[in-house]
Amino acid sequence: MVHRLREMLLFLFLAIFSKATGVKAYSRGGVIQESAAYCLSWRLAVETNNVRAWRTVPSQCLRYVEAYMLGGQYERDLNLIVDQILSYVNGIVPSSDGMDAWILDVDDTCISNVFYYRGKRYGCDPYDPAGFRAWALKGGCPAIPAVLGLFEYLVQSGFKVFLVTGRDQETLGQVTIDNLHNQGFIGYERIILRTAEFIGQSAVAYKSEIRRQLEKEGYRIWGNVGDQWSDLQGECLGNRTFKLPNPMYFVP
Repeated sequence: MVHRLREMLLFLFLAIFSKATGVKAYSRGGVIQESAAYCLSWRLAVETNNVRAWRTVPSQCLRYVEAYMLGGQYERDLNLIVDQILSYVNGIVPSSDGMDAWILDVDDTCISNVFYYRGKRYGCDPYDPAGFRAWALKGGCPAIPAVLGLFEYLVQSGFKVFLVTGRDQETLGQVTIDNLHNQGFIGYERIILRTAEFIGQSAVAYKSEIRRQLEKEGYRIWGNVGDQWSDLQGECLGNRTFKLPNPMYFVP
């Protein structure tokens, strides 16, 4: 008991001392790694949409984002979210009219661009439209396994799945369709790409209009899944939205 009291007094002293002097306190594991701690807080703020309209990942967070995306935590986070989606799906009984729908985003929801962003320092470099277009034209984006499994389950369960992407239909339409097909995304109801009438519109405005059109056709949107908040904001969002992690870039 005395030992515990001394320990508590020591931590209290260190906290007061560090606040007064600006010296960082010690934790049981040693000195707090300020860069990693900051980057963890930054990523949390990004994923909760408290940091908005950011253009690049903070330079000191390059290795943190790399470790997050490739070290297993990103995959674990995705798996947990998809488990929650599946739990929700299993509580829905699709109607016999074939109008029960789900919406999935494409980039970094269905297929991954992490290897492209590795060359862009995981988002520390500014967005490069020409560079991304050249990457997308290769048609080599790998499937995100957890989402591919979700997609297959939705199709098998009788839902109509719509893939809605901000990719340009004229220049990237066929290569995107082929890429998705080659990665196992087979059996969706429709893929919707950005046409000329939506050029210049924000992702929120564009995707809101697409969802509005689907609802006008009579579809009931049970769920909407995306890695960007702009996938999940606006109008006609559906019954539930699910945000997947992405600390590499922000789409307004």
